[in-house]
Amino acid sequence: MRQFVTLMALVLCSWSGLVSAADKPLEIGYMPIIPVSQAFIALENNTLENAGVSDPKLYQFQNGPAIVQALLAGQLDVAYLGIGPAMVARAKGADIKVVASNIVEQISMVALGKLSPYFDKGDAKTAFARFKADHGRKAVISTFPRGSVPETVLQYWLQKQLGMSRDEIKQNIDIIYQGAAQVQQSLMTEAVDGAAILEPVVSIVLDRKSDAKVVASGSGMFPHQPGAVLVVRESLIKDHPELVKALVKAHIAATNELRNDPEKAVRAVGKYVGGGRLPTKIILNALKNSRDQFQADPNAIIDGTRVMRDFQASQGTLKASVDLKTLFDVRFYNELTQE
Repeated sequence: MRQFVTLMALVLCSWSGLVSAADKPLEIGYMPIIPVSQAFIALENNTLENAGVSDPKLYQFQNGPAIVQALLAGQLDVAYLGIGPAMVARAKGADIKVVASNIVEQISMVALGKLSPYFDKGDAKTAFARFKADHGRKAVISTFPRGSVPETVLQYWLQKQLGMSRDEIKQNIDIIYQGAAQVQQSLMTEAVDGAAILEPVVSIVLDRKSDAKVVASGSGMFPHQPGAVLVVRESLIKDHPELVKALVKAHIAATNELRNDPEKAVRAVGKYVGGGRLPTKIILNALKNSRDQFQADPNAIIDGTRVMRDFQASQGTLKASVDLKTLFDVRFYNELTQE
């Protein structure tokens, strides 16, 4: 943790040269998951040097809604979280802007041995009902808390892609809401029958559970689905625009590395994902599975965000209107790609 914080201090100082030692340390929130790999690669950049500010405070979270609470409490100047929670935070008054995208279409539906055969044969829409009829109980599915990207994608898949009504979902599925580590543990101990989850949990479970299977993923669950994003406080943009531009520049470079050379990214990502304890093959497999989904351009996710916003509003997980024109600030990305 101390090394992570020190490296982030180096990032903020060497890139911008704008933050003085007298400034309040930046507070940075993140989740230790593959969709925010850009953050970890940036921390390993060889140009990070000449720290000149107080160490920023780093906060690790298990899910996006928890980051929302931190943002609303006045914490966090920079955060890596799902677009769903970002909209919730903005709707509740957090002065944040999305300045870059991380990834799209990253959620997978993993089913364990008792459930997965029902997707191999028969209509996927009736898989859960057939499971209940045979086992005398509902299928138990884990995902992140309500309003998160995984939970939203799960509901979108069930309702829009499979065509299940809300009553059918309640009758045939018990959905439980957990953090990333808890979802993984639930799958490994077979406390659940499946999960709508992201990497590296998908690769970990598939590697360790021979009966686990991905039964839906990516566009099959939510076409053009926006995922994790990089958000910053409006005050940071106002006071230190060059710092924000530098963060976005590093974000773009990291995204290119993830897409074009995942082998090179393994060491940096593996250092922070899974507490640095995951086998290299798991990290590499997770990165390769995600390489085509890494996307830095915030312009590319605006339409998908609009669809997600409207769906979340219909679900009651987004209770206030969100103006996407005020949520996104694409000028840094646009300037950098035009230079």
